[in-house]
Amino acid sequence: MTAEERQFMLTAAWIFVRHGQRERARAIVEALVEENPRDGVSAAALAELLLASGEARQALRVIRAADFPPELARAEAILETRALNALGRDAEGARRWSRYLASRKGSARTWISD
Repeated sequence: MTAEERQFMLTAAWIFVRHGQRERARAIVEALVEENPRDGVSAAALAELLLASGEARQALRVIRAADFPPELARAEAILETRALNALGRDAEGARRWSRYLASRKGSARTWISD
């Protein structure tokens, strides 16, 4: 699949979400992730849909299997933190967010303590 085709499919999924058709959006994004589980952009979209459906364990699997591009580091950290918190793993979620903040600002400037 070309980058343009992938972008078209992600846009179609976004339109379905905006019009309340999450099942259709999920089918599209699942197909993208199935084709390339390492694609962080598609993984982020699927993880968001899974979290919205209460499927945090599956969302965490999708997130951890993907390679997120640097421009999605914040999205990756937020999604993973949300999934961990939804699973009741609050301390692990806080550590994950702290790691992200430390990578962005340096550990001395984070506002979350261990």
